[in-house]
Parts: sequence; C-alpha cells; structure tokens
Amino acid sequence: MEQTVSQAKPAGSDASAVAQGRARYWEVDAARGVAIILMVIYHLVYDLDFFGGYPIESVSGFWFYFADTVATMFVFLAGLAVTLSYSRARAASGAEARLFPRFLRRGLIIFAWGMLITLVTYFLFSGQAIYFGILHLIGLAIPLAYPFLRFRLLNLALGAVLVVVGYYLVYNVRVDVPWFYWLGLQPYGFYSSDYRPLLPWFGVMLLGVFAGNTLYTRGVRRFGIPDLSHLSPVKALSFMGRHSLLIYFVHQPVIIGVLSALGIIDLGLFG
Repeated sequence: MEQTVSQAKPAGSDASAVAQGRARYWEVDAARGVAIILMVIYHLVYDLDFFGGYPIESVSGFWFYFADTVATMFVFLAGLAVTLSYSRARAASGAEARLFPRFLRRGLIIFAWGMLITLVTYFLFSGQAIYFGILHLIGLAIPLAYPFLRFRLLNLALGAVLVVVGYYLVYNVRVDVPWFYWLGLQPYGFYSSDYRPLLPWFGVMLLGVFAGNTLYTRGVRRFGIPDLSHLSPVKALSFMGRHSLLIYFVHQPVIIGVLSALGIIDLGLFG
C-alpha cells in the first residue's frame, strides 16, 4: 500500500511560510498567468469566429487543441494549487484539524460562479450556453480531490486511468438522456461552448495533485529554480495568476465590448 505524504513540518524559510499559511510560489502564479493570456487569446479568436463570422474554425483543428491545452493547464494547476493549500492548512492548524469543510466551501463557491455563467450564457447565447464548463469542473473537483490529497503515486495511476477512460467516453459514447453530461456521457446533439466534464478532466486534476505532492512535498519546493520573481514580466504574470478568477469573469465582456464598439463584430442586440 502506498504511504501517504508525510505532514511533519519541514525546516527552513519555506517551511516557516507554510506554517504561517502564507507560502506562495511565484512560478505557480506565473504559470497560471500564462494560462490566462492563452485563454484570452483563444476567446478572442472564438468571438471573431462566432460573433464576427470570420472563417477561423475556432472549435476544430489547431484551435480545438489550443483550447484543450489551455484547459489542461488550468485544471492541472488547480490540482497542484490545492495540494499547496492543503499543506498550508495542515501545517497551520495541525494534523487533526478538520479541513474538509474549508475545501467543500471553496468548491461550492466556484461551482456557484459556474452556475451563474450557465444562466447568463443560456439567456444571452442559448446556442452556445456553458452547461458544465471549467468552473463547474473545478468547483466539483476540489472537494472530490480532498481524499486524495495525502497520496502521491495513487494520483498518478488513477489520474492516467481517468484521462484514458474519459476521453473514450467523450468521443465514443452517446446516451439518450441528458442527465449525465457532467460526467462525460453526452446526449445526442449536445453542444456547449465550454464543456469540461468530470471525465476525463478530474483525471487531469489528480495528475496536478501528484505533481504538487512530488514537486512541493509538504508545501515546500523540492527543486532548485532561479528567483525571477523580481522581473517585471514575471510580476505581471504572477499578478494575473493570483487574480485568475476575476480575470476569467471580466475578460469576455471586455473583449466582446471592445470588438463590438470597433465594429469588428455585431451581436445584433439592437435591431
């Protein structure tokens, strides 16, 4: 049986920051910032395609894989980040602390934001509504991942299996009822502009947990890296990474508003 990741407090400055609940790693925030920029690029392309009628084919070919790559980055980093949060909470509160309600609450809040997006997109763009997108996924995956946060190799094995099984379901299986699309079982004719079902994407989340427990064991960085956090581009990326949820919400209205004001797209909202 696999041993769990030890929760003994490590020594050193990083360990002190973990124990005080304030440890952040610039490279994680910056990586999320890169994902944010790629997301904005993709949604710009998507808006030009669907609202502007430009022949870009944003949901097939290169741009399809581009979108999947961006989603993979977000979900993988979410898995990694939740292990850091778990380690900080364990170090600050003690091994016997009941932490699950904290992760459940965080997941429910993110899932609720996802449901808000569902309502907005359903009433404004019903043909492209987001029924189970990346926020729904992460909101559900955070509490589901909690029992696995203490493990390392188990997450590697289970994550890989879920990815393989999930991709098979998404691309090869269709069902007659719509109640399991959140799991990866799509009804015939189902379409959503951002569809990230639990399978295979929870597998990506668990791979992120594996990476977090391997590279940041007990919340402490286990590899050497030059400190680039003082560089202006890295500061900008890290800032975006720390505010990724806010940027996620505002970037599409901003993009659509600017493109519409410039006459590049026409939403047809005023006649």
